[in-house]
Amino acid sequence: MRKNRLKAALRAGRPSVSGWLTVGHPLLAEALAHAGYDAVTIDLQHGAVSDAELIAVLQALSTTAVTPLVRVAWNEPARIMKALDLGAYGVIAPMIETADDVRALVRAGRYPPGGMRSYGPTRAAFYGGPDYAAAANDQVILAAMIETRSALERLDEILTVPGLDLVFVGPADLSQALGGPPGADFEDGPVPEALERVLAASRRHGVPAGVFCKDAGHAARMRAAGFRFVTADSDVGLLRRGAAAALAALRDDESDAG
Repeated sequence: MRKNRLKAALRAGRPSVSGWLTVGHPLLAEALAHAGYDAVTIDLQHGAVSDAELIAVLQALSTTAVTPLVRVAWNEPARIMKALDLGAYGVIAPMIETADDVRALVRAGRYPPGGMRSYGPTRAAFYGGPDYAAAANDQVILAAMIETRSALERLDEILTVPGLDLVFVGPADLSQALGGPPGADFEDGPVPEALERVLAASRRHGVPAGVFCKDAGHAARMRAAGFRFVTADSDVGLLRRGAAAALAALRDDESDAG
């Protein structure tokens, strides 16, 4: 089976950066993949990516060595199995709050005897190789999102569930759950302390932690703090900021010329 380079990096403690795809066009996915990310996460929860578009986006990502991940819309077996069968090499499940939630994720994402994933790797066998079924349990990443007060309170039990490969903090929902505003890249308020709690629990249990970031500088600080999986904004966020910066530069030129 094609090796999961992201999972190897996580196991070795090496930091990785993921692109974040919210638009379901294969050309945009291909462009993002060719930027050189370690992984690209396709967002089926909040992104504008339909189930019908998912396979084309995964095929576009496979023109590079990037690891394809999918954030599923919910922690449901059918959604998890479909994403893996189409060739995702990892699933990020949102709103995980208990150890039972993690066990459900693992059951859906692992073939027997490690779980209850149904056999039918429609595209995954093409992408992963003929020994996909035999090696998938070891190569596929299963990640739980930490984004509620309940999840914070149950970190130790969540992180002890066998088969969990990564915890990933969703700061927007976590901030709201703790009484703050939605968003990312918090330097004050309730989120920084919560991130320290996640990192401490991650170290105790040997499960790497990640966090969604919008700014590359903040992502670098989170990586230095100990997060092993970070983002630096989404495709739409990067496009909007790049366009705004280019337009601002042109407006400045107009002012200078005047």
